[in-house]
Amino acid sequence: MMWIEKIEVDRKNAERFYVHFVEEDGGKQVVSVDQDILIEYRIKKGMAVTAEQWAEMMKKDDEKQAYKLALRFLAYRMRSKREVVDYLAKKDIATQTIERVIVKLQHERYIDDEQFAHAYVQTQMNTTMKGPYVIYKELMDKGISDDVIAKAMERYTEDMQRHKAIKWIEKINKQSKKRSHQEQKLYVAQLLHMKGFPSHIVEVAKQHVAANDEAEWEALMYHGEKAHRRYKTYDRYTYEQKMKQALYRKGFSLSLIEKFLEKKKED
Repeated sequence: MMWIEKIEVDRKNAERFYVHFVEEDGGKQVVSVDQDILIEYRIKKGMAVTAEQWAEMMKKDDEKQAYKLALRFLAYRMRSKREVVDYLAKKDIATQTIERVIVKLQHERYIDDEQFAHAYVQTQMNTTMKGPYVIYKELMDKGISDDVIAKAMERYTEDMQRHKAIKWIEKINKQSKKRSHQEQKLYVAQLLHMKGFPSHIVEVAKQHVAANDEAEWEALMYHGEKAHRRYKTYDRYTYEQKMKQALYRKGFSLSLIEKFLEKKKED
């Protein structure tokens, strides 16, 4: 048995109070308690409390603190169940306390993985250039189940995926990176796969890689001059073979390479 000797407000946090109590052997302790616990258990000066009652109060207080931490975490944006669990675990909240808090948050609809998944997919579609596989992986990392993800991903239709992939290509077409048309298509395919687009969408999107004879010749001149500086000391036959190999690997056609070599002869 122990007795409440004094109760005073925590000056740094008006929602918490310091409870001073005296044990049967005369020892004294001070414990910080949430105001809701004081009200629920009607804690007051001079009150006698058993060790079991006090343990129950502390359990409730731990849950109350964890609940408030979770609400603050959820205030910034929607979170998945796993995100909240991981956040509370990092705050050294006991596993059993976390489980009770999660149940309460789910009951109150503060946590709803299905709603979260749908909102996440919509946000990523509207604000990023990510393909469906990347979004799917991100939801898996957030602890969303496969069936919930699959349902949410239905809104990212193939038409939307094609539109997004083509927008990527339009952006790339504006960049002058001195690539051959063939190399540009390969680069685009690699990029779209990396961004999470499926192969059949990539194949359709690749057809939108702009073909431009002037740009192709300019790219060939750029890489051709680089190769020429590298191989110009070789004999004529070796020089031409190495030039053809180097430029063909860059995706240029043999006819265009021959044209470039003829020009170098004239120079």
